[in-house]
Amino acid sequence: MAPARRFLGRRKRVLARLAAWSAAESAQTFLGGYCVARSLDDGFLRGATATGLLWLAGAAVVILLGAPVVRGVFAQLPHLTEPLRDHLVRRSVVRALRAATTGGGSVDTTAVSRLTSQTEIARDSFAGLVLAARSFVFVAAGALVGLVSLAPQFLLVVLPPLVLGIVLFTASLRPMARAQHRYLDADEAVGRRAELTRTALRDIVACGTQEPTADRNRRAIEEAAAAQRAMARWAAVRTLSVATAGQLPVFLLLAATPWLLRQGVTAGALVGALTYVLQALLPALHTLMTVLGAAGARLFVILDRLTGPLPAPAPVAPSAHPAPRLPGRSTTAAPATAALELRRVRATYGPGARAVLDALDLTVEDGEHIAVVGPSGIGKSTLLQVAAGLLTPDRGDVRLSGRPVGHCPPPALAALRVLIPQEAYVFTGTLRDNLRYLRPDAGRRDVDAAVRALALGPLVDRVGGLDRPLRPEALSLGERQLIALGRAHLSPAPLLLLDEATCHLDPVAEATAERALRARPGTLVVVAHRLSSALRADRILVLDGTRAQYGTHDDLLERSVLYRDLVGHWNDTP
Repeated sequence: MAPARRFLGRRKRVLARLAAWSAAESAQTFLGGYCVARSLDDGFLRGATATGLLWLAGAAVVILLGAPVVRGVFAQLPHLTEPLRDHLVRRSVVRALRAATTGGGSVDTTAVSRLTSQTEIARDSFAGLVLAARSFVFVAAGALVGLVSLAPQFLLVVLPPLVLGIVLFTASLRPMARAQHRYLDADEAVGRRAELTRTALRDIVACGTQEPTADRNRRAIEEAAAAQRAMARWAAVRTLSVATAGQLPVFLLLAATPWLLRQGVTAGALVGALTYVLQALLPALHTLMTVLGAAGARLFVILDRLTGPLPAPAPVAPSAHPAPRLPGRSTTAAPATAALELRRVRATYGPGARAVLDALDLTVEDGEHIAVVGPSGIGKSTLLQVAAGLLTPDRGDVRLSGRPVGHCPPPALAALRVLIPQEAYVFTGTLRDNLRYLRPDAGRRDVDAAVRALALGPLVDRVGGLDRPLRPEALSLGERQLIALGRAHLSPAPLLLLDEATCHLDPVAEATAERALRARPGTLVVVAHRLSSALRADRILVLDGTRAQYGTHDDLLERSVLYRDLVGHWNDTP
């Protein structure tokens, strides 16, 4: 409220001119009903037709004189609305620039909406609110003065429902604003989800996360629909308020006509009172409530969003004289940061569903090779999706290289980890383009090194070379997985997550791929489906549906019944 008072306080002259033009509208309202009453009582009902027509002519002149009044009001309006819009545009630009230069350079995805549609909505809503509030105040003043001048008894009939409707409407303003706020949040969330899905569509398919992505999008759309329904309910309250304050006085006037006539009220005064209510109060009240209920709520919410606290400016680094650094070395010993940390993580696939992961704690140090084992459907793929930031846990904390996953924008996540699913994604293009998908700037030597490390030579020869276009449907499932593993090898991300990404390879090719990925700088987490894959890992994580056990192969053989059963199953499988 204080910023609004300061804004209006700097424009007192504009407000004074607006009030002067509005006072003329108040006089116009008074004369309209009064002339109608006098034309009946002093003219037509007494047989003096000329007098009645003269009073009606006066009412017509008053209506015609309303055009300059409206012109004067609209001439003053831009002096209020345009400065508001300019202020909001400047503030939106500052907010977007600060968001882009602080907090790791994250991009404010709602900046365009704030700068264009939201500022325009704020300006139009403010203009509508000023017009409606001004009109109601001065029209109501003119109508009430006219009712008193005709007969004070009219106030006993008109005022109670009018006040009741206004009170009912006022009580609904704050819930209506909250519903509008909720709808704007939900609408922006749908926009963010649509933009994220559009830009990351290829990655979503490549990582096999279509269902979690669709589920998130579905929840965002359902929240937007629920917010719209809440707004509709409060719109119904607004309609009831209008009926109470605007329609009920007319009904009461008609119902109280015998009593009013016994009190000495004339027929002309009754018609004049109905003119005030139907032609002045009811339209002004309907406009005010419509504008306050819709445009007013939008204005309140948008101003709250656009005038909220700005992000703090980027801190200036101290200008100390740093010690010289040798290439590839650090002059200070930084504390070691785990590649992956999960703290008390719980994940389910819907309200009331059984937890797939429950209170899971896991720390994978930088450079480690971890194998994840367990029965089918126990949560191994869920674990990797949570670790990759593709599935938000119901509870718990997930960190990649010390950074909370929930606070990382998609580009930052892509730089921290790579998830290769069981169903490898290959697009139409050259083999080289497919291998460089996660690192487009990879040079020829880097690609050749990946081909050698993963023994992709036979595949390269079969398709006709690295620069021959691929036909994805002509590739076997194993060949697709080899291409996806080549992408992972070239990727600069320090954490690789393989979700049974070698299940279609023979044991020799699987061993070659895992050794090559293990040899690159970084951390490797593999969902193992063979004993040999688990034995190559530094440590093994066993998921059994109730708790997780973590250790080396020999350690788990002693402590985990499930792991012993899995090893026995693997040994029995040819």
